Amino acid sequence: MDKCSQSDTVFFSQRFFPYFVTQFFGAFNDNIYKNTLLIFVAFASANQLPISSTLFINLAAGIFILPFFLFSATAGVIADKYEKSKLIRWIKFAEIIIMIAGAISFLYQSYLALLILLFLMGTQSAFFGPVKYALLPQHLKPAQLLKGNAWVETGTFLAILFGTIGAGIIVATPNAYWLTAVSVVFFAVLGFIASLFIPKALPSPNHYQFSWKPIFHTQQTLNIAKQNRTIHLSIIAISWFWFLGACYLTQFPNFSKTYIQGDSTSVSFLLALFSVGIAIGSLLCAKLSHQKINLKLVGLGGVGISIFSVLLGLFSILIQTTSTNDMISITNLLSSANYLPIFFSLFFLGMCGGTFIVPLYTLMQTLASTETRAQVIAANNIYNALFMVGSAIISIVCLSLLSMAIHQFFIFLGILNLLVIFGLYRYKPQTMTPESH
Repeated sequence: MDKCSQSDTVFFSQRFFPYFVTQFFGAFNDNIYKNTLLIFVAFASANQLPISSTLFINLAAGIFILPFFLFSATAGVIADKYEKSKLIRWIKFAEIIIMIAGAISFLYQSYLALLILLFLMGTQSAFFGPVKYALLPQHLKPAQLLKGNAWVETGTFLAILFGTIGAGIIVATPNAYWLTAVSVVFFAVLGFIASLFIPKALPSPNHYQFSWKPIFHTQQTLNIAKQNRTIHLSIIAISWFWFLGACYLTQFPNFSKTYIQGDSTSVSFLLALFSVGIAIGSLLCAKLSHQKINLKLVGLGGVGISIFSVLLGLFSILIQTTSTNDMISITNLLSSANYLPIFFSLFFLGMCGGTFIVPLYTLMQTLASTETRAQVIAANNIYNALFMVGSAIISIVCLSLLSMAIHQFFIFLGILNLLVIFGLYRYKPQTMTPESH
């Protein structure tokens, strides 16, 4: 059997495919719920909202990420202690309950209730994250883990893309609230059904009794992650990737409006280019690695991020000087050669990101012990959340306080990323095979 056939066999096997579908619909439904809510809020009248739309939208971002600080560590302890497939089913069942409440809130246009439920959605995602990544090494052979992580990252970013676009389509329909209500419950049910087919993943023998101590669990989890220097540096590098991703994604609407004069569909197109680039980069990385964790690809991907981030900023200057004040449709954008450098830079920026992130996730999973793997992943989620908050702060500082233009911000990120990559990469070994751990 050739390598391609082996890869297909792994993807469609019961050890991986139900898991992949479950995590895909989880990420997809998160984005359907969040983005439909934010679009409804943006166009709601003042008397429909308990607070101003601007405050609501900013508050929503914080409320969704808060549970990752509060509950990730506890979620990691639970995932290490209990059988993982059953735990996933309970988490997905909780999603159905939350989405039924969300559906009712959408129908009654109760935005305060929807905001509270957004916190519960974040909580559900915080509990799903550690068990999601900790289960993978138990179901895949060491040589298959890189390919598995590549598919997971591909699925995650495509789910974000399809969920964002799907939210825009749903809101544009005549019965938008009804369709949203049906959709969020329907996709939650699909994710739960897929989870029923995930094989068991038994925990390692442990003798401690679980107790609800979130502060203690957080301290313990972060300490576990710091015990292995390579794991800790991998977590920092993964979190840096999410920092950059959040910086780029949040600028797409203003970037589209200011630099390419595109209409609303152009924002989705930019997101598609970036997401598909990450997906292709993830799969390409797995193919080039030849079943080894090749950290040279991490370095190449990191340098590529800097190159294409700087190019994106430079090409934006040229486009801005030749653009008009008229809004341009996506069809005209694609038919004009003037915008191709922007599109290519953004696509390859995403592709380098995919090449950068996949070996790091695999390295983290491989080096973590079976007894504490979920807690290591929980520590990663805490760091991810911190870095994403940091991305919001630095965006505010650079774009508002320092009055940087967006193209200058992209160039700044490229230079800053190069410094971070060199700082991290000098501590890393060049290659590491999963079989050796």
